Amino acid sequence: MIPTRGAVFAFPAPVDLRNGFNGLYALVFRHLDRDPLDGALYLFTNAKRTSAKVLHFDGTGLCIYHKRLARGRFASLWQRADGSAVTLTRAELALFLEGCRLLDHQPLSPPEITRIPIAAIPPS
Repeated sequence: MIPTRGAVFAFPAPVDLRNGFNGLYALVFRHLDRDPLDGALYLFTNAKRTSAKVLHFDGTGLCIYHKRLARGRFASLWQRADGSAVTLTRAELALFLEGCRLLDHQPLSPPEITRIPIAAIPPS
């Protein structure tokens, strides 16, 4: 089951989806410079954009979710990336996996509140 919280990162280039757990893990670790065991979801698509895989660590082990579209192609995320991972929301990931076209990213929710200790606030 895909969790409802956490970050989603799309790999910025087409990937050979014959890669399994170790291959996708290595791509996240080496090319995105992220820890694949951090609980985030990592999205990969093939060059034809007809298949996608999502790598996720659920706390007990790595999971791979694989989807192949019956018709059409997934949106091209890597063409608008500068080589770094494309960040998606969970809703955008769900739409992407349904085969919807992502046109623009408009944040709808306010940013997360960062708690700081009261003692750390300097006096005015």
